[in-house]
Amino acid sequence: MHVRPTATVGYLGPSGSFTEQALLGQADLAACRHVLYRTMPDILDAVDAGDVDYGFVAIENSIEGAVNLSQDELAFNHDLLIQREVVMDIEHCLMARPGTALADVHTVLSMPVATAQCHKFLRRELRAAEVRVANSTAEAAKTVSDDRQPGWAAIAPRVAAELYGLDILARGIGDVEHNQTRFVLVAREGVPAPTGHDQTALVVYQRANEPGSLISILQEFAARRINLENLLSRPTKEGGLGDYCFIIYAHGHIADELLADAVRALHAKQGRVKFLGSYPAAKQHSAASREHADERWRQADDWVRHLQSQID
Repeated sequence: MHVRPTATVGYLGPSGSFTEQALLGQADLAACRHVLYRTMPDILDAVDAGDVDYGFVAIENSIEGAVNLSQDELAFNHDLLIQREVVMDIEHCLMARPGTALADVHTVLSMPVATAQCHKFLRRELRAAEVRVANSTAEAAKTVSDDRQPGWAAIAPRVAAELYGLDILARGIGDVEHNQTRFVLVAREGVPAPTGHDQTALVVYQRANEPGSLISILQEFAARRINLENLLSRPTKEGGLGDYCFIIYAHGHIADELLADAVRALHAKQGRVKFLGSYPAAKQHSAASREHADERWRQADDWVRHLQSQID
């Protein structure tokens, strides 16, 4: 799915965010008109309202797991479809105004997901520092630059230091070396054509919270040898404790016979299934088991049709 150059894409600002780097890494998205927003819900609201054609948001980090804010917004508050996923390596840096030493830092500013990924560094090097919240890593860097507060530092991408005239006090301060974030491009409508290496996102509500309810959902995928990339349990926000639904990322496309059959069965058994999209996967997963399962399903379907053909 190629995005036309005249399209508008909303993403998390200000300039210098990881989101911006991931977006600009996609040639077609880099050529579009860009609109910056302060929060992820603002981005998705803008897509819903038609103010922009697409929204680009983070949904998962390899250290912290799901970005619950964007996952929940897509699951509960918006009827948008995922068009593409982008995975980017993340390097967090600590930066401050020129002349600031690490020993001078008493306040660290960044978004909660970023500070959580640098927990060990903060405890080891800046145990006494106060951690404050920003809407994005780039906003943190811009605030430190603009406010001229002595002793303030931001956790942000390296490019933000260059953009806002800050010195990098420490590079690669994340707790884990191989840190990656998954972003998705969303739109009001449209399902990209299958590529053979696709992913489908669903929200499945339990018909009842009872023993075996999760197994009854998962067996629809297991019986068809459909691998699940991720499974999230989230409060439905409709009831009290124990009222959960499941956000599921499965290998395959809604155009695939087996996946479509699984979704059909879930809809019949569970009653409420929300389709979040079928789209190209950022990395190619093995197609061997998928092809094997497809062939077995076709053989079984041919066998049943043969039996049905014998009915008088």
